[in-house]
Amino acid sequence: MSDIRINPSILAADFVNMQAELARIAAADFVHVDVMDNHFVPNLTFGPQMVERIQATSPVPLDVHLMIDDPMRWAPEYAEIGAASVTFHLEAAADPVAVARRLRQIGARAGVAVKPGTRADALYEILDEFDQILVMTVEPGFGGQSFMPETMPKLRELADEARRRGSAVWLQVDGGISASTIAQAAEAGADTFVAGSAVFGADDPDAAIRGLRATAGSAHRHAH
Repeated sequence: MSDIRINPSILAADFVNMQAELARIAAADFVHVDVMDNHFVPNLTFGPQMVERIQATSPVPLDVHLMIDDPMRWAPEYAEIGAASVTFHLEAAADPVAVARRLRQIGARAGVAVKPGTRADALYEILDEFDQILVMTVEPGFGGQSFMPETMPKLRELADEARRRGSAVWLQVDGGISASTIAQAAEAGADTFVAGSAVFGADDPDAAIRGLRATAGSAHRHAH
């Protein structure tokens, strides 16, 4: 099952009790940290100081998702804090390859995210510069939205392209991922799943993580 990753999103956590909330997801592969700047998306969350504290207290590595303008300026700072993975938006980057190379140089995995309306082939030329591609399954900016099944053909195209190249890139989905939607995304080729309330809203987050991982794993195996 090691090829399936479950990354709970702390947008769904209780911010006041962050340390206790992080301890509840020790079974996760990464913790997903959404950084929003109120420009690229109409919402504001954490900055580097908060992310640094999360990094210091989290039992699992950080998967930082930057929904911000000007990633060339800001993304490297999150890699320097020690985030294991830093994902920025293709739509926000003037030179996505330069950002990716800088992140890898610092020692983070480089990720690129695409909004629901951005086509798969926008990534083909630069796919090999990235360790992770995040296909947004909702419009970025707010938690608690419904999964958009119309994003699945794009995910499938990226999965096919990655397979054709023999690429080891991780394919991540974020938005509306729950026990009822995770199999669809796994069948379409996703191997890395961001889940918010499906994990933090559960009485037993570790059991929820195990359940999501098992559901995704069996759907992913059947797809290949």
